Amino acid sequence: MPLTEEIEEVSVKPRLAASSAEKVPEAPPLQEYYDTLYSVLGPQSWWPARTAFEVIVGAILTQNTAWTNVERAITNLKRAKMLTPKSLERIPAGRLAQLVRPSGYFRQKARKLKAFVRFLRGTYGGSLARMFREPTAELRKRLLEVHGIGPETADSILLYGGGHAVFVVDAYTKRILERHGWAGAKTEYEEMQTLFEKHGPRDAQRFNEFHALLVHVGKNWCRPGEARCDACPLGRFMEAGQ
Repeated sequence: MPLTEEIEEVSVKPRLAASSAEKVPEAPPLQEYYDTLYSVLGPQSWWPARTAFEVIVGAILTQNTAWTNVERAITNLKRAKMLTPKSLERIPAGRLAQLVRPSGYFRQKARKLKAFVRFLRGTYGGSLARMFREPTAELRKRLLEVHGIGPETADSILLYGGGHAVFVVDAYTKRILERHGWAGAKTEYEEMQTLFEKHGPRDAQRFNEFHALLVHVGKNWCRPGEARCDACPLGRFMEAGQ
């Protein structure tokens, strides 16, 4: 699962220095990246949830924590029969906070969950199907107005919950793009997102797989304090740029 984490410097030679004052290439070989990862790692079967609403809850709870913690919080919600919009809106905020406590920042996340379900009821009559029928750009704009929902969370909801063709940029993606020289340290979220949405097929299933594959790379080889380029399937692209 995607999660927010600090990106540390390591001694990796990228194609370009990661500086906001320098330009980065406009057309990285992302299709080659995708083909390489898919051939080596295969389909990732994301997002691990049984319903669209569970995806949304997970997208909110995964902020600033590991997915294993989110799984514990979601298990608590399931056991309490609270994994529906109506249930989350009715439950007292304190009780909800205790249920999602394993995910960290639990009081804030309880408020964020309640903000979303109020938004869902007030704007779409509580219907996720109606919400996801909104045009992508309009729905994204509305989601970003909800308390606690930023670009990464909004895009996770759109892609994994509603099948909208948007690419999710998380800490793993950013780290990989920086180390490969396709982004600078101060490159904005939307600029990195555009790299994936502009230079390759704009397809929800492909974006789903591509993001999940990059997370796999970030977890196993392109780690915050250690870049294992020799073992990484994308290592050859680093070598080509040196």
